[in-house]
Amino acid sequence: MIQITYISADGNEQLVKTRAGVSVQDAAIQNAVEGIDADCGGGCSCATCHVYVADEWLDKVGPPGELEASMLEVVEGANDHSRLSCQITLTDELDGLIVTTPDQQSGC
Repeated sequence: MIQITYISADGNEQLVKTRAGVSVQDAAIQNAVEGIDADCGGGCSCATCHVYVADEWLDKVGPPGELEASMLEVVEGANDHSRLSCQITLTDELDGLIVTTPDQQSGC
């Protein structure tokens, strides 16, 4: 099992256990994590699953792809830690991942 910690903008933490191959977004939806709207259902066609990846996980998660990067360009509050959770597929290497949700999701 892979563990992910979701931290809300107000500091509440929710630990989720899931299996490899699931996206960070799907794990959040399956476990009723607040702060991830996922309006497009994982199609990388909105930005309502925006998260901030913790410093220590940036290298392991890697940079966004071209399509994701273009979506992040229109996200209010996006920064170098921003990723769309639908585009992060969980692997054993990401066991323990920590992400924070923004104050609000800004859809496209």
